[in-house]
Amino acid sequence: MNGSRSDRGTAPAAEATRELLTRGTLRVHGRIMAASNAVLFGTVEHEDHSLACVYKPVAGERPLWDFPDGNLAQREVAAYEISRATGWDLIPATVLREGPYGAGMCQAWVGELPDAEADAEAGAERADDAADGAEPAGAATDQDEVSAAEDPAPDEPAPLLALVDGDEPGEGWKAVGFADVSDGRTALLVHADDPRLRRLAVLDAVINNGDRKGGHLLPRPDGALYAIDHGVTFHVDDKLRTLLWGWAGEELTGEAVEALRLLSAGLAEGAPLAARLTELLTEAEVEATRKRVEALLSSGRHPLPSGEWPAIPWPPV
Repeated sequence: MNGSRSDRGTAPAAEATRELLTRGTLRVHGRIMAASNAVLFGTVEHEDHSLACVYKPVAGERPLWDFPDGNLAQREVAAYEISRATGWDLIPATVLREGPYGAGMCQAWVGELPDAEADAEAGAERADDAADGAEPAGAATDQDEVSAAEDPAPDEPAPLLALVDGDEPGEGWKAVGFADVSDGRTALLVHADDPRLRRLAVLDAVINNGDRKGGHLLPRPDGALYAIDHGVTFHVDDKLRTLLWGWAGEELTGEAVEALRLLSAGLAEGAPLAARLTELLTEAEVEATRKRVEALLSSGRHPLPSGEWPAIPWPPV
C-alpha cells in the first residue's frame, strides 16, 4: 500500500499533505462501514510518497431535504478552508478531487490504519455499491470511533467525553446535559475543559455545524486534536447541534477573537478565502458565514442554543 517512503507521519493538516492529496494517485482499498453515506478508505501515492486517506465520492451521498444546494463533499472542503484560515488547523487536510468513483472529498486519515487485508476482503468488493449509495452495514473503524471515557493508557490521549454521576461536572470538565445510560440510570454528559475543544466550539459556531458528535473528535498522542465529518454545515438558518456547549454564553478567549478577526478579513468581498468559498457554497451560505463571524465578534461570547432546533445531535456519539 505504501511506496518506498511513507508520509503517514506528516501532520494531517500540513500543506505538504494537502498537496499530496491533490496530486497523488488515489487508490481505494475498502469501505468504512456504519456510515450513512459512502465512505471509502484508500491511499494517495505520488513518486515515492504515500498517504492513507478517506475518500467520499459525491455519487455515494444521500440527498438531505434541508440542504438542497451543493453537496456534502463541498461543505467538508469549505469547513477545512475555514479551519486553515483560523490558523488552528483542527480539520485534517481536505481537498475536492476526482477519484475512482468520480468527484469527491479526499481527506488525510487520522489514527490507526484499518487492517488492509481484512478491509480489502470485506470492503473493496462492495466499493462499487458504496459509490452507488448502497445501505451500509457492519462496524465503524478508527476514524469513526468515540473517545473513551475511561482512564487512558500512559501513551494514549486523555478522554474528551465522559458520563458522570451527580449534578456537577467536576474539576476539569464542562457539563453538556443529562443522558440515559444502558442500565436505566441518568448520568451527566460532560466534555473536557480543554482549549482545543474550545477552539473547535468556536469553529463549529462559524461553520454552523449541525452534527458535532463525540465520534468526530480524534485526539492524537502527539497532543493534536482533529475533527472530522463536516458535511452538515453552512446552512443559512441556525442549525448548530453539538456536544461542546460547555462554554455557552461565556466570554470568548483572546485567541478566539483574533481568529475571528482573521476570518472577518478573509471573508470580505474579493478576499482569497471568500473567493474560495464561493466555489464551494452558495452566495447566501457565504453571506450567512460572514454574519455569524460578525455576530460572534459583536457579542464577544460563545453562542447559546437557539431553542428552535435540538441542541445536541442524536445519537450524541
